Amino acid sequence: MDWTKQWESFFSNPFWNASNTLSSHSPGINMYRRNNELLVVAAIPGLENVRDAEVYIHYNTLEIKTNVTLHFEGFELIEEGITQGPFERVIQLPFPVGEKVEAVYENGLLFIQLHRLIPDHIKRKVEIK
Repeated sequence: MDWTKQWESFFSNPFWNASNTLSSHSPGINMYRRNNELLVVAAIPGLENVRDAEVYIHYNTLEIKTNVTLHFEGFELIEEGITQGPFERVIQLPFPVGEKVEAVYENGLLFIQLHRLIPDHIKRKVEIK
């Protein structure tokens, strides 16, 4: 077998196309940390109703589920670069989080603010105001 056939065989492997498939069904996500807080920002353009998205928190895991479908009547999709369809993303957080969570969807971005879980067995100093 000559090198051109080996080259073609190597890059025709489904593995090389898998990364494009995965990226088209996964939102872009940034995570920011400040002291005992996390801010997770997920790019979910075209979400028509926030009830179509679900966010779950479990200890040190964040899960985002949604389904985005962009329709433009009379047009046929010929190139796709915006996340569409159902997707689910599970994110490992750098520390366990508590019940204090706020999620807001604005201008195509889902903002999720989380706070570090402080276990009950840790002695905490309370500031007197």
